[in-house]
Amino acid sequence: RFQACVYFASVFQAMSCGIHYLASVFMAVTPNFVCGFPGNVSSVLFHNSSASSIEDIWTLWTSTENYIVVQLENGEIWELDQCSRSKREVSLDLAYEYKGNKSVFPCSDGFLYDDMKWKSTVVTQWDLVCDREWLAKLIQPTFMLGVLIGAVIFGDIADRLGRQRVIWFTSAGQFVFGIAVAFTFDYYSFVIVRFLLAMVSSGYLVVAFVYVTEFVGIKARTWASMHVHAFFAMGIMVVALVGFLVRTWWVYQIFLSIATLPFVLCCWMLPETPFWLLSEERYEDAQKVIDTMARWNKVSTPCKVSELCSVQQDDLSSGRMGDDDTSSTKKHNILDLFCNWQIARRTITVWLIWFTGSLGYYVFSLSSVSLGGNEYLNLFLIGAVELPCYIIACVAMDKLGRRNTLIPFLILSALICVLIMFIPQDFNILIILANMAGKFSIGVAFGLIYLYTAELYPTIVRSLAVGSGSMMCRVGSVVAPFCVYLRSVWIFMPLVATVYFFQLLVGIMALLSGILTIMLPETLGKPLTNTLVEATEMGRNKKSCSEKTPPAHSGAALEKIEMFGQERISADK
Repeated sequence: RFQACVYFASVFQAMSCGIHYLASVFMAVTPNFVCGFPGNVSSVLFHNSSASSIEDIWTLWTSTENYIVVQLENGEIWELDQCSRSKREVSLDLAYEYKGNKSVFPCSDGFLYDDMKWKSTVVTQWDLVCDREWLAKLIQPTFMLGVLIGAVIFGDIADRLGRQRVIWFTSAGQFVFGIAVAFTFDYYSFVIVRFLLAMVSSGYLVVAFVYVTEFVGIKARTWASMHVHAFFAMGIMVVALVGFLVRTWWVYQIFLSIATLPFVLCCWMLPETPFWLLSEERYEDAQKVIDTMARWNKVSTPCKVSELCSVQQDDLSSGRMGDDDTSSTKKHNILDLFCNWQIARRTITVWLIWFTGSLGYYVFSLSSVSLGGNEYLNLFLIGAVELPCYIIACVAMDKLGRRNTLIPFLILSALICVLIMFIPQDFNILIILANMAGKFSIGVAFGLIYLYTAELYPTIVRSLAVGSGSMMCRVGSVVAPFCVYLRSVWIFMPLVATVYFFQLLVGIMALLSGILTIMLPETLGKPLTNTLVEATEMGRNKKSCSEKTPPAHSGAALEKIEMFGQERISADK
């Protein structure tokens, strides 16, 4: 009961991460637009259609190469393109085609936007078009850059100051910065506040994975950790729903930020994890948390930390190596992820899987945009398709193990990437199915690596390991949006070729990741490690050091606490 309450409270806020990560899909959309004109319009002409206002013309607009002819009340005739306007020297007859002389002017009177679908976006708010278009294209990459930095910073802070404090700060920060985005006064303040929002959103997601992993027992750890992704996907579906209902960007942003307000009001009740408290030798605080768990779970005889851990000074001094005495008290940094060859090789492989999973996830998602139809429904389905993906991943992880599930899905995604390149362009349905299958397979690997990373590293660097992995993941996220913009830079390279190039890149990296994963240890059913010595021993074909030396007691002890509590609950029932 206690773990269930803590878990659902924590993962509920994960929806806000999915919300803010994808919010720019509709917030930064660029509608149809043309250059503004000086004066009042008397008539408008678009090919063979005439109207009294430009708003009546937008339904006929089919290409960015089109232009609109307007006649002002003073008799002047202007041709309005997207990024320029031309004044006809001879204003006799209002006709669409004109062969005479024109005077070209810049869009000094602003732009006219099609507001039939969106009343206001950040693009229309600050005219992020034409020579300022690159600013609109930087909105998502700068957000992902904030996600990258936040993952490392808050992952390290969580290992130093505790998971609880970071959960408090980042959840409150998501609400405050989310609301603040709606009230920014210019583009640069908008980007800065969203950058801060990205940092706290990423920090929460990284620490939340570690938090629920350390609270949930071995039997439920797979499902509990994987379904954090399911709540993230639900956040994507919330974006689609709110985007469909609200068409003004700042109101849209406020509604998205308010969605997770209930968690902000109660997050201060969440306790610190016993794992972190024991790693910091705060045994009394750990005992208080365990006693609270026992009361909630109605365990008549709660376990004692002193009975499960060797906390006596004489035991510590007699059982530990000299360099292990300070292992739990010294401050750790990212260099500890390369402390020996076993851990270094593990870190490189894990980082590659994180990067490949993220890049593949977004490349397949960007490819699915060409499905056409209703964009709100498409985004909703993109989020919904992830839910069965995580269910299948959970079943496979519990039956086959983490490594044996990760390897085939990485190799399968590589094969699908190659297969897509040989499907003729006329077979649209087959291409769509292959893209969805690719996203499904890479989604399994992408979701699995969070839990696998948390289990591969000890408590003292667990948040740092997940945070640094998330950093590599966000490098892929930062790169992915630029893939879409290559068609406007590489004129000689069509969009299809661009997509194929990056799918081939994803395929090669997925295959390499799958091969390297063979060297990683299996963690299914094994207790979480607490020291780097234990984590190193886990990768070797010998007994766990927890059976040899006292340093492992604190890591194995928490697993004993879990099993002890489960046995007591079963006995009470």
